[in-house]
Amino acid sequence: MAWNEPGDGQKRDPWGKNNRKPDGKSPLDDLFKQAKKLLGSPKQMSRNLITGVIVLLVVGLLLSSYTVIEARQVGVVLRFGGYSRTLGPGFHLKLPQPFESVEKVDIARVRSVNDKVTLLTRDENIIAVDFTVQYQVTDAQKYLFSLNDPDGTVQAAAEAAVRSVIGGSTMDQILSGGGTPLVGQAKQAVQKTLDAYSAGMQVSDVSFQSVAPPKDVKDAFDDVNNAREDKQSSENAAQAYASKVLPIARGDASRIAADAEGYKAERIARAEGDTTRFNLILKEYKGAPEVTRRRLYLETMEQVMANNTKVVDGSGGHNIINLPAVSGDTTSTVPATSATVNAVVPASVDAPVTDDKGKQP
Repeated sequence: MAWNEPGDGQKRDPWGKNNRKPDGKSPLDDLFKQAKKLLGSPKQMSRNLITGVIVLLVVGLLLSSYTVIEARQVGVVLRFGGYSRTLGPGFHLKLPQPFESVEKVDIARVRSVNDKVTLLTRDENIIAVDFTVQYQVTDAQKYLFSLNDPDGTVQAAAEAAVRSVIGGSTMDQILSGGGTPLVGQAKQAVQKTLDAYSAGMQVSDVSFQSVAPPKDVKDAFDDVNNAREDKQSSENAAQAYASKVLPIARGDASRIAADAEGYKAERIARAEGDTTRFNLILKEYKGAPEVTRRRLYLETMEQVMANNTKVVDGSGGHNIINLPAVSGDTTSTVPATSATVNAVVPASVDAPVTDDKGKQP
């Protein structure tokens, strides 16, 4: 039952007579008296309040009269909102707020922005580029006061640079491994723009995460890329075959040329030898024609009859010489009557050749 309901609710009324002390005073009166003793009179209360405010102000001024800059940071001191000085890492004293304030900038942190844009190439093809730009702060003063939105400025400068380099290249150049020089050109363009703005930032890297045609024409471009890869593969195979065959062909050509030179030298040497020998024989013939003629005749007959199984008679038919009969085995001999034919060799070159009976054949 609520305290203010009829009946017994009067007993639960906190302000009722039943809650008062025997002297008729409420417990709240004691609380007010204790608070009044602590605060004192109104004049004393105002003095205490002023003292407390002064103490708080002094503490606040002392706490805001120094700053600590970490090793990765620099502090830019602002005096009444304007640039005053730059603080390095460590403990520094400064004027308390609101006279001076410190903006801390992390110069070791690598910041990055990324975006994805659809661009038009020089040969009027559409391509989607997903790029990322990483940069660091090199001048905290310029970084804080030159730009209202540093990340937005970097993103806009990067997009303009990417549009410039992609718009100046063809689709084949972009998709056939030409991304590395394009990235370098984009990085230089972004840095040039930031330097023109005095942004106090250094671009550390520009990368193309994805360079591909839009989904609507991706299949067609994939076919073109596959054909280009097949062409490159065929060219590589042809180059490998040429690298293998050409040295062999050059070696064969060198060997044939060397053989020809050797044969040429041999034929020339042999011809010169034959010429020299003929001249020597001619000289001997002029000096002794008969002797030379007979010697040549005998040498020629010796060469002709060397492998012939004949009986040679050089005594006018008086002497018969048995020569070995060659029939597969050059060491076997047979009687002269069955394996030889008598031939007469006259003593004179001009004499006729006769058989064993002295008759001419």
